[in-house]
Amino acid sequence: MDDIFVARVMSTGLHTVRPDTLVEDAAQIMLDNDIGSVLVVDEDNQLAGILTTTDFVTIVSESKPKAETSVSRYMTTDVITTTAQDSIQDVADTMLEEGFHHMPVVDEDEGLIGMVTTTDLAAYISQVQTPNPS
Repeated sequence: MDDIFVARVMSTGLHTVRPDTLVEDAAQIMLDNDIGSVLVVDEDNQLAGILTTTDFVTIVSESKPKAETSVSRYMTTDVITTTAQDSIQDVADTMLEEGFHHMPVVDEDEGLIGMVTTTDLAAYISQVQTPNPS
């Protein structure tokens, strides 16, 4: 498989929230858009964290969400990111090694610019390679 850049497969239709967004509102955004995560950004569009469906397991098991619980309480803050110029092979390797399903794409000047998901990677591979017969 030829080495390509992240910009070719990343998603750019992003769903973001602020750190003070209520988890109930973040969950509704995820449900309404059939997505597995929302990206948490500050007022300058800089990535502050990510909240995924997996985080909601923790929310439910630990505290049975109460009204006015903010996203910042549960979001992951040490987010591993990529850039649009990084190799898709490197991104796929990192996602496999870390067990991630989502990797935000950031730009030094613009902040958050995209997202690469396991679905994006699978879609790319399905267009490039023909499955081997069993």
